Amino acid sequence: MSIPSGAPAAAPRVPEAVHRRRWVILGVLMFSLLIVVLDNSILNVAVKTIASPAPTGIGATQSELEWAINSYTLVFAGLLFTAGLLGDRIGRKKVLLAGILVFGIGSALAALSSSPGELITWRALMGLGAAFVMPATLAVLMNVFERDEQPKAIGIWAGSVGLGIAIGPITGGVLLEHFWWGSIFLVNVPVVVVALVAMAVLVPDSRDPAPGRVDPLGVVLSIVGLVLLVYGIIRGGELASFTDVTVLAPLIGGLLVLAGFVWHEKRSPHPSIDISYFRKPAFSAAVAAIALVFFALMGVTFFSAFYLQSVRGYTALESGLLILPLAAAQMIFAPRARLVVDRFGARAVCTVGMLLVAAGLAAFALFDADTPLWVLCLVFFVQGTGMAHIMPPVTVAVMQALPRERAGSGSAINNTFRQVGGALGIAVLGSVLSTVYRGDIEGHLDGVPAAARDVAGESIEATLGIAQKLGPAGKPLIAAANDAFIGAMHVTALGSAAVALIGAAVVAAFLPGRQDAQLKPHPAGAGQVPEATEVPARRS
Repeated sequence: MSIPSGAPAAAPRVPEAVHRRRWVILGVLMFSLLIVVLDNSILNVAVKTIASPAPTGIGATQSELEWAINSYTLVFAGLLFTAGLLGDRIGRKKVLLAGILVFGIGSALAALSSSPGELITWRALMGLGAAFVMPATLAVLMNVFERDEQPKAIGIWAGSVGLGIAIGPITGGVLLEHFWWGSIFLVNVPVVVVALVAMAVLVPDSRDPAPGRVDPLGVVLSIVGLVLLVYGIIRGGELASFTDVTVLAPLIGGLLVLAGFVWHEKRSPHPSIDISYFRKPAFSAAVAAIALVFFALMGVTFFSAFYLQSVRGYTALESGLLILPLAAAQMIFAPRARLVVDRFGARAVCTVGMLLVAAGLAAFALFDADTPLWVLCLVFFVQGTGMAHIMPPVTVAVMQALPRERAGSGSAINNTFRQVGGALGIAVLGSVLSTVYRGDIEGHLDGVPAAARDVAGESIEATLGIAQKLGPAGKPLIAAANDAFIGAMHVTALGSAAVALIGAAVVAAFLPGRQDAQLKPHPAGAGQVPEATEVPARRS
């Protein structure tokens, strides 16, 4: 992960004026990234409020609420790769500014939505802006820091992602206690204004000095393939089944289009991405680890929210506060992960990190309705510690495998695998949770009117809603719902842990060890770029 001691020292490639303010620039990038990540988790807190009739909410149905979340994910994941390519070609600062501006406009419009359809549309616009923000932040980082400081900077960058995931529910809970539901989106607007000014003044521009010809077919294939694949994943999660034709058709279609994309890129004289990078075991293992860890983590994040709020009875704000240990662990350990990697090697560190994540996930299989809070906090801290020792090293492995002038493409690959892995985790593990829960609760729905029985078995929230309408007669159903959900959570937690163990096996087999990293010289120019690619920023 660091430059071998015997290697000749490379001359600094970053302009001195940029180098002096690199940590301030990183702060601006983290600030920009934080609002995008935070907003993706903040909506989960507000779904009940938005579903309420006007004036409290906008009367969104369950399907409309799902699409308010999924429209963002669909556009975001589908355009990540293209956004990275555009950043390399026209300039990462331009792409970052445009993405933040679009995200801010979408946030303002979403806050003023008067119908579920409007909210879904403006959430898609927010996803468009976010797709250009996330890869650009990492690409700019790679062009502001020299190679020896990149692992530390990436560790801080990764820690900010964990912080955003954790404080999203807390921020949403605070806002909803004092303001109307639209405040969770409107709060983004002043943050966006500050970010735009700070980026315009401080962040330097950079681009690929020789991007080659545009590969329009490759761009179209990547967008179509990713959109179809993610749509199929989302649809499968909605139906809690992956055998329906409306799920299989986009899934298979997306995989075929992406296979066509790979075939085209391997034969194109001017490919959007050099597929040969995936032939390197360490590179492929790194992106697989990113996908697997987010598959496992997003799945458990999904069911832990229902466990804390529906079974344990905590408010959205209290549930968010309980996840703080996960964020704290990432903020503490992610920036220091490079030190552990330098001593023990990426293979050992990431393998242990994956095992910690697996242990944290498996612990949910032991939870019940009375598990002490300190145990919950400890498990979240263990999970955060594991992630803090996975994400920085594998991100460094991906980003430093590509030349610095292709930083946008590397960041896009990193974020695309993370987003697809996370979406797949929510869909697949959510389907497992739903299927097991329905199987357990159906035997307890005899006293429920026939017209409501099917709806009552969909989820614990639906069951509890029916039980409340039954009055005192619904108390046994509440107890049965809690027991059924805990049983389903145990099965899902073990499935999540199994995925994390697969990730541990992948990184143990293919990531380089400490001796490998010391003996193998870094490829000439990897992670570096001629000074001509740096467009000096104006001084304030």
